[in-house]
Amino acid sequence: MLNPVDTSVWTRRDCIAGLVYCVAAGVGGVAGTARAAIPHKILVLGDSLSAEYGLARGAGWVALMEARLTTEKIAASVVNASISGDTTSGGRSRIGALLAQHRPTHVVVELGGNDALRGLPLKSSQNNLAAIAQAAKAASAKVLVVGMQVPPNYGGAYARDFAAMFAQVAKSEGAALVPFLLTGVADDPDPVRWFQADRIHPNAAAHPRILDNVWLVLQPWLKS
Repeated sequence: MLNPVDTSVWTRRDCIAGLVYCVAAGVGGVAGTARAAIPHKILVLGDSLSAEYGLARGAGWVALMEARLTTEKIAASVVNASISGDTTSGGRSRIGALLAQHRPTHVVVELGGNDALRGLPLKSSQNNLAAIAQAAKAASAKVLVVGMQVPPNYGGAYARDFAAMFAQVAKSEGAALVPFLLTGVADDPDPVRWFQADRIHPNAAAHPRILDNVWLVLQPWLKS
């Protein structure tokens, strides 16, 4: 997760949304037509697990989510603002500008794994996640916190506290929660088959499973 390889922000449907607005305005539509056509804009704030590290473009769970939203006929656009190597501190420093630029209705926060890899204090990570959620709520966006876990070699107490941190933030900030992004991947009886050679980043075959974990929460969350 620590090698920055893709710092791009994708806004594939922004042009489509703008086109809908312009066409509607040209035939007597009212302001806000684009927002009516695409009522949800989902901002994903994550690290390499969401930034398609080591994958072909379009193979990661965020791109797969965008495709599923279309298949399910859920009107939503997606902005992937994930950066490989990012930490909760980095996300906290970026969230204000991202909210101002994209004005999302929903924010998915997938950060924290790199904090653990770097041995950063859990209290600091928790405060950063809470601050991100608070900033999003202040901008009238709903928040979904995506949980992560660390291997047992980090120590039982640390592993428990780290996993609990995401649930605590979700509860305190009234956010939705995906308990563990890599369920069925990292905890598979043969997890190696789901990871790239570095054994840190999931391979392309794992990302549909990852999307399923998010989708279980995301779909009802969008409809709530």
